[in-house]
Amino acid sequence: MLRNYEMRKHLSLLAACAMLAAPVYAQVGPVTLAYDVVSVKPNKTGGGMIRINQGSDMYAGTNVTLKMLLRYAYDLTTEDQITGLSGPLASGHFDIEAKMDADTVASLKKLSKDDSAVARRKMMQDMLVERFQLKVHHEQKELGMYDLVVAKGGAKLTPAPEVEGAPKGSDGKPQPKGSMMVRNGQLTGEGIPVSNLAMFLAQMLHKQVVDKTGMTGNYDMSLKWQPEDQPAESHDATGGEQAPSIFTAVQEQLGLKLEPTRGLVDTIVVDHVEVPSEN
Repeated sequence: MLRNYEMRKHLSLLAACAMLAAPVYAQVGPVTLAYDVVSVKPNKTGGGMIRINQGSDMYAGTNVTLKMLLRYAYDLTTEDQITGLSGPLASGHFDIEAKMDADTVASLKKLSKDDSAVARRKMMQDMLVERFQLKVHHEQKELGMYDLVVAKGGAKLTPAPEVEGAPKGSDGKPQPKGSMMVRNGQLTGEGIPVSNLAMFLAQMLHKQVVDKTGMTGNYDMSLKWQPEDQPAESHDATGGEQAPSIFTAVQEQLGLKLEPTRGLVDTIVVDHVEVPSEN
């Protein structure tokens, strides 16, 4: 299934060179994974639409930046975790299409969900090394972050009902099929762990969010807030009061709290990178 992400921004664009290249390889255990064909082209439209599609046999990014690719490849939460990138590649935009052959797709299907995600990120790392001559090193840095804790009065999450015949978790209980839908300042989650909520909040707040609730299991939850990038109205579309900020919503509607703190975070430092050239 394709996962589509569409974002609108006004982004500057610098020229780069197109390239259609040979396979990129990644080693995961005994399995060698490869992008069969990789195409990297400069996006010169100057538009603000960014689209990322990731299917079972491909990765495609339209108008993406190198920082976006680095965040995906190294599983980073925010761009603050990337330093050392400057010049044209810091603001350039690209169209990337990476396709896998049938053997690679079959190998990925044999891996667990988590291992498959690690393998795909490793393939992206190798692509960046091969195409952009990327060299990085890791550093631990102290950055601003949030702890997600249970608020005074207790959590307001509903335990998800058990599903007969569902796979069992580490606690021996059947695990419901989790789903999360986010749209226009509303989140609806069914059968998801609090850690998934923390990951969503981290992406939205552009800071690490550490789940310190101590809550295990899966929950149904609903959250409504006023997105910062949308104009605030005195009333919502239904005539009710204006939705609260995400911080207030999390506390009032979920019984959880985002506490600001600082902590050591894994970051990458770009030591060397080049604009891809034609070959």
